[in-house]
Amino acid sequence: MSLTHDARLAARPAAAAQRPARTWPELNNPAAWIVAAILVVMPLIANGFFLIEIFATTLILGIMALSLMFLAGYGGMVSLMQLTIAGFSAYMVAVFGVSGNANISLGWPWWLAVPMALALATAFGTLGGALAVRTEGIYTIMITLAIGAAFYYFTNQNWAIFNGHTGINTVATPHFWGVNWRADIPFYYVVLAVAALCYFAVEYLSRAPFGLALQGVRDNPRRMAALGFNVNAHRVAAYAFASFIAALAGVLQVWNYRQISPGSVSVGACIDVLIIAVVGGITRPIGPFIGALIFVLLRTFALDFLVRLGLDGNRFRLLIGLGFLAIVFWSSDGVIGLWQRWRQSQRSRDGRQGGGRIHG
Repeated sequence: MSLTHDARLAARPAAAAQRPARTWPELNNPAAWIVAAILVVMPLIANGFFLIEIFATTLILGIMALSLMFLAGYGGMVSLMQLTIAGFSAYMVAVFGVSGNANISLGWPWWLAVPMALALATAFGTLGGALAVRTEGIYTIMITLAIGAAFYYFTNQNWAIFNGHTGINTVATPHFWGVNWRADIPFYYVVLAVAALCYFAVEYLSRAPFGLALQGVRDNPRRMAALGFNVNAHRVAAYAFASFIAALAGVLQVWNYRQISPGSVSVGACIDVLIIAVVGGITRPIGPFIGALIFVLLRTFALDFLVRLGLDGNRFRLLIGLGFLAIVFWSSDGVIGLWQRWRQSQRSRDGRQGGGRIHG
């Protein structure tokens, strides 16, 4: 018996999930190789300030936003607790590792403290995701924001584990093979390597059967459920993967600043990660890194510019908000969408000019 039209449409996600798409268009893009080469040789052309405060910070924020992009872009789930997961991981590194607060930190070596922090933060994010997947739309946003707000107030008031509003300071960083891995150049390469691994992991998973099934769940969960896919299980697994990425960013963050405090996991900072992802674009993994670069440049130089004008430096968020509104108004997919629209317009113009020459 032949399939009906609706059944054929419903079968498309399953066919897509079974199709092994393993193409890497980025590897055939000369611009991608140029950017990669610049990032690799960056320590030769940038001083310590630009290397850490601009580029390393951009990559760390980009990794956090990448975890949100994976959930929103491929799973259709907007989570505002990705920074909270990163902050939880950072706190666990400080609690289990070595810090200036000897009465709180357990003093484990970094190679034990970091895996424990990653495991606990991933479990924390997965549990939050298991609660969030039972809601949809604005309710998902609100429940993840509530988790982030609750964690912020808990860390601010808890002194036994999180040391209250003071936070945990002088967190130890790795030293092995005779290298201080928090020194500017080694730390930059560590951050770059982790960012590259996370980027390619998201790219690979988006083309793997799980990623294709997750996109089918995003587009039409009822049909995917009718085809035998466990919709909630796919969504929770997506939260687990995204939580692990965010946890990695949290480890890098606490090593970067050598301290962690409630201000690092505030509600405003959680929303900043959403702004970074949306400004860059949530349809491709490169988008969060573009958004993070724009955010860091504005936060760093707009702040100094406003202070020179005698204005309140905190007004740099007004510039970020105006830029966010402008980009969202002109493009539903951030800077990536604007770039794609410009490329399409250029191709259309070249096509019209080429057609005119042939016609003539």
